[in-house]
Amino acid sequence: MDIEILVDADACPVKAEIYRVAERYGVPVTLVANSYMAIPRDPRVRLEVVGSGFDAADDWIAERAHAASIVVTTDIQLADRCLKKEAVVIAPTGRPFTANSIGMAIAKRALMEDLRAMGEITGGPKPMSGRDKSSFLSALDEAVVRLRRR
Repeated sequence: MDIEILVDADACPVKAEIYRVAERYGVPVTLVANSYMAIPRDPRVRLEVVGSGFDAADDWIAERAHAASIVVTTDIQLADRCLKKEAVVIAPTGRPFTANSIGMAIAKRALMEDLRAMGEITGGPKPMSGRDKSSFLSALDEAVVRLRRR
């Protein structure tokens, strides 16, 4: 199987970084979104616009993920589905999701939902920092190199 990068693209803050790594290694990228977005004029980069149904992008990615896929997402449930298909999954902050860490991530997500529902926490995640983008670039680069060695 060929290496590919699948991106949960609607709110992905590291698209430019993904394009750079993909170009460096000649790896195809599929951005999956609920609506049209501009993408580079590069034959390796394509946009898959899915329906606006709940989890349509997640379902598309999870159905196609495989052991040579690198999935970029913040969605913990999607990460879990892709890990079960042996894909490499990386958050835009560079944090890898692994079989060992996904259970804790799911539990933390549930706790945060409960706290938000009780009004204890308001607002969303903190903005991406330069350090986050650098960590992401490093994690994506390492994932491509690791998959190429298989």
